[in-house]
Amino acid sequence: MLLVISACIPIYYRYEKKQLNVKELVLIAVLTAIAVLGRFLFYMIPAINPMAAIIIICGICLGAEVGFLVGSLSAVTSNILFGQGPWTPFQMFSWGMIGFIAGLPWIRKTLEKSYWYLAIYGILAGMFFSFFMDTWTVFSIDRYFSWQRYLALLVTAVPYTISYCFSNAFFSCLLYRVIRTKLQRILIKYDIK
Repeated sequence: MLLVISACIPIYYRYEKKQLNVKELVLIAVLTAIAVLGRFLFYMIPAINPMAAIIIICGICLGAEVGFLVGSLSAVTSNILFGQGPWTPFQMFSWGMIGFIAGLPWIRKTLEKSYWYLAIYGILAGMFFSFFMDTWTVFSIDRYFSWQRYLALLVTAVPYTISYCFSNAFFSCLLYRVIRTKLQRILIKYDIK
């Protein structure tokens, strides 16, 4: 748990140290709220929601740091509705890393080229999230890691993981152009970045 929390500290520290204008903070807060709303609206359908897709799109359009912030803040904020617990820092880290990696310059350029790359990244992000959260589940059972238990969890989670992966791919492709267009307009209109 300390390892996951400490992994989030450098990004938050760097962001706090940097002089931000209020417009950028409001934009991050609104994007976080939209991601949380996406998770909330689809809560009745297991593993189907646009939250990760919105986080991916934020990373692509606004960069790695903002992608991480929107991802990790979306996790902690949405868990106010769905329940906080020791799993929350793991969700913060995994969704944050999904946004961070999508915002890295060379990955960002690749994802902008084609919907196929965006769909593949959505699938890989879903696998990463599922595999990482299954690691937490193994540790939460009796505080030590067991490969047998981990593999059993991976196998039993296959339907959930498949649904989540394709949900990420579908919503990423569906929402990318709309959100990107709106974000570009907002960045120009309010002179952000």
